[in-house]
Amino acid sequence: MKKIDKLVLKSFWGPFVLTLCVVVFIFLMRLMMFYIDQFVSKDVEFAVFGKILVYFSLITIPIALPLAVLLSSLMTYGNLGEFFELTALKSAGISLTRAMRPLLIVATGIAIFSFWFNNTVAPWANLKGYSLLWDIKSSKATLSIKEGIFYNDLPGYSIKADKKDGETLRGLVIYKHQENGLETGNREIILADSGRMFTTPDKQYLIFELYNGNDYTEYTDHSSTVSYASNGTPNPLGKFMRNGFQHYKLRISLESFGLKRTDEQQFEYHEYMKNLSELAVLTDSLKQELKTSLANTATTSRQYYSYQFKQPVVTAVPPTTVSAPSSGTATPATPPAVRPGKWIDSLLARPVDARFQSEMQDMALSQARNMLSYAESNQTYLKEKAKTVNRYELESHHKFTQAISCFIMFLIGAPLGAIIKKGGFGVPVLVSILFFILLYVLTLTGDKYAKDGLIWVPAGAWMANVILLPIGLYLMKQARNDSRLFDKDVYIIWWGRIKKRYSDWRAGRVQTKMA
Repeated sequence: MKKIDKLVLKSFWGPFVLTLCVVVFIFLMRLMMFYIDQFVSKDVEFAVFGKILVYFSLITIPIALPLAVLLSSLMTYGNLGEFFELTALKSAGISLTRAMRPLLIVATGIAIFSFWFNNTVAPWANLKGYSLLWDIKSSKATLSIKEGIFYNDLPGYSIKADKKDGETLRGLVIYKHQENGLETGNREIILADSGRMFTTPDKQYLIFELYNGNDYTEYTDHSSTVSYASNGTPNPLGKFMRNGFQHYKLRISLESFGLKRTDEQQFEYHEYMKNLSELAVLTDSLKQELKTSLANTATTSRQYYSYQFKQPVVTAVPPTTVSAPSSGTATPATPPAVRPGKWIDSLLARPVDARFQSEMQDMALSQARNMLSYAESNQTYLKEKAKTVNRYELESHHKFTQAISCFIMFLIGAPLGAIIKKGGFGVPVLVSILFFILLYVLTLTGDKYAKDGLIWVPAGAWMANVILLPIGLYLMKQARNDSRLFDKDVYIIWWGRIKKRYSDWRAGRVQTKMA
């Protein structure tokens, strides 16, 4: 390896790793902003929280790679240009293309790695990450009793405390609901002056240690009856019991709380959880289902139409052949004729009794509404079916487009650095963010148009790369020709020439008028 190659690669890897970590961190902060309330209120353990951060870090790597390649290549050649190292290389007879060759090979390797990562690691990380996130969102919040408000998230209990000081509660009211509590109401209530709330070390049970209170219970005595309902059903006798206590422990199971893992197979249907071969199989199957649904539309629609007319009667004529006298070839005889008859026009001409007209109109209106409702629902179903096909096909293309975008970002970043001749985190960061936002917006726009069926799916998937590739090639050409594309002096001179030409044109018009 040449010394120039070592110099370029050494300047590249530092900003690349740093940019990749920063972009992944930014996307993780975006995730935290969306779901911070879920993580805090559900009392997620550090091990689970660490897992979900690792999974979503892996998910964001394919998105972060293009920006990392763009910024690091721009900074690399910007630093070389700022310290006149590119000028020294050119004076020594080394072209800009030769100076870019090591990073060209690295960018190609990163693009290949991005494709492999997108096809192998990303589906696994999506399945693990989103299934774990779903389980966290579905789990119940941690026990949080507020002063003066009944807490009803514990199955079978309603708890209220007048005052709360840490684990100490005062003025406690605890309702114990039976399984059939909706029919029988609250049959047991515990009142206590004070108490202490804590969980067992294994967090399986919640303990209420109550002081100075009473337990009121109403129960049914089936041994005798005292009244009868209106339908003759006897009502059992209700009895009331009160137990006073100075110290009482109430043990409540916390089985309904905590994180419960869902079967990950329930999430495998999503296109983000599939690799390229699985996406191809599913896309073909969905396309066949869509074709079948379209072909069956006319057949299934017939049930909403009723045809009241006389069926045509075909005259049974056996098929015969007649030989042509000139050529000797056989020609088929005329097809069977349809026997003439009266059709629906004759039925419409018949007079209808007035008492049946309203009924006929209501029947016709109801049938028309049914047909309209079926047509609208069928149209919605077919559109959603087509969108599903487009989503799976679009994800197949993105396995390639995200990899190619890494290479295109290098074609933009490297010549931009050589033209701007500025390193560091100033101008390169600004320019990189602008191009990355352009890539991101074009990708989202193409995806939306492709999913809605407004444009061809490959056109929507490759829109961003097709637009940005000519920009990269143009910048590469300008960098090889030592273009002063971003020097303000060039534009000042250009604007001065335009003003001079305009002044000369105005002066020529004045002289023409005077003459």
